[in-house]
Amino acid sequence: MTPEIASIRASTASDAPAMARIYAWHVQNGTGTFETDVPDAAEIASRREAVVSKGLPWLVAERDGELLGYAYANHFRPRGAYRFCLEDSIYLSEAARGQGLGTRLLQALIDQGEALGARQMLAVIGDSANLASIGVHRRLGFEHTGVMKSVGWKLGAWRDVVIMQRALGTGGEQPAGD
Repeated sequence: MTPEIASIRASTASDAPAMARIYAWHVQNGTGTFETDVPDAAEIASRREAVVSKGLPWLVAERDGELLGYAYANHFRPRGAYRFCLEDSIYLSEAARGQGLGTRLLQALIDQGEALGARQMLAVIGDSANLASIGVHRRLGFEHTGVMKSVGWKLGAWRDVVIMQRALGTGGEQPAGD
């Protein structure tokens, strides 16, 4: 029997403990993040607030009241010239992998980024062996733009960072509107 379809919604501050649990697994066991110290729920709540206070999306996927994953888009860099360029982040619970939730969360980020007037979205993917994340991004039109080799030491090995990029809206074809 296939699981029921999860819903995607805007996150709330009360989602922080569940998001912290999901992220803790990735910090301790995964290479999609190069963070090595597990942040607590208060830190995740603070990070979420920093993103949503800019009017940017932080979304969650849930089914039957269980939070299965989350995704957010933040400015690629804080300098003003980057204000039309977003970087996405997606984290799923172990139970949610392989169900298409990453694709659905990323598509929702793309849609919301375009609605906000962003022109580019970047994926800064930890570990060139992270084929699931690379595949999700490729499915949604991201192109490979580079690899930073051996820039992170995690779980006893050097890890690359893969950069992928997708135009949003008209991309760089027209001047930006402030």
